[in-house]
Amino acid sequence: QKNVNVVLVTIESLSADYLGAFGNKLGITPELDKLANQGLLFKNIYATGTRTVRGLEALSIGTPPTPGQSIVRRPANNGLETLGEEVRENGWKTYWIYGGYGFFDNMNAYFGANEYTVVDRTDMEKEGLTVHGQNVWGIADEDLYTLAMLKMDREYARGNRFFTHIMTTSNHRPYTFPENRIDLAQKYREGAVKYTDWAIGDFIRRSSNKPWFDNTLFIFIADHTAKAAGKTDLPVWRYHIPMIWYAPKLIEPATMERLMSQVDVGPSLLGWLGVDYQSRFFGYDIFSLAPGRERAFISTYQKLGYMKDGRLVVLDVNQPPEVTDGLALQPAVPAAPDAELISEAISWYQSASQYFRAGELKYSPDVNE
Repeated sequence: QKNVNVVLVTIESLSADYLGAFGNKLGITPELDKLANQGLLFKNIYATGTRTVRGLEALSIGTPPTPGQSIVRRPANNGLETLGEEVRENGWKTYWIYGGYGFFDNMNAYFGANEYTVVDRTDMEKEGLTVHGQNVWGIADEDLYTLAMLKMDREYARGNRFFTHIMTTSNHRPYTFPENRIDLAQKYREGAVKYTDWAIGDFIRRSSNKPWFDNTLFIFIADHTAKAAGKTDLPVWRYHIPMIWYAPKLIEPATMERLMSQVDVGPSLLGWLGVDYQSRFFGYDIFSLAPGRERAFISTYQKLGYMKDGRLVVLDVNQPPEVTDGLALQPAVPAAPDAELISEAISWYQSASQYFRAGELKYSPDVNE
């Protein structure tokens, strides 16, 4: 088992196509592009949904989207088998640190009931920290990272490993951020993306001076894309997000091209850490997955999508399943019905829903013995 710290940063509304690493020519993500070149860049990973709580659901409990609301917002969502629970049981101190008020979307209640120490914008005043920028959604990302570093410094001083899950807010309307950080105007998406990127670079620079830096894995991933707000369509490109694993003393620069979903992040991390566990996660460890088993899940409020072998199955209420070819094509090309693939898609989503309703996603020490 690797004796390392983990910082999982979920970035608000960061589409893959904002990054130069994915072909963007605007130059608004120089810091992330640098990390992509120096770390492990995952080029084929997709968000499960169009809301932050869907991304957090996938990252924390490794389950495909269930019909209706995200599990983060549902009753009876305490005591689940979460990524935080798994690492906590193996000696890590676990934190959920959010730039906004944690009552929003039930975030603090959910993470607090699932073995995370919860921290949000109200802790800035409690800790006597300066807020350089804030809006209705949250404090500026740079201030959020300062707060997170304070918590991590304390755990390091106590001799503890830490697993810190951070959720940013600056890349969200109204797109405001502290002055004199970047060369783009406020209140526009491009400026917010560039500030978000600047804050990440500043976070890494400040962290690099910490005694825990060399022994820490930083994971940067989006909660969803900026273009996935629609309620009906499932264009695959609108779910394409970036993920970067950065740890210059631990990971060699590389690129991962295999198809992935957000539900695979937790199992892949646990596999990389060498944590021996049996869980109810639906995700795969991408590093040990047999070729040909890759798949991804995408969804809206109404439709559920299942991507595999270059095809997309779309399940909709009171509609026959649709199958399309060519995931990268716009518009997608209708394909002949594929009964086996359709059945596979239905089984994933039905199982996730039934497991939650039956309480089968709850943590049980017996499973891990």
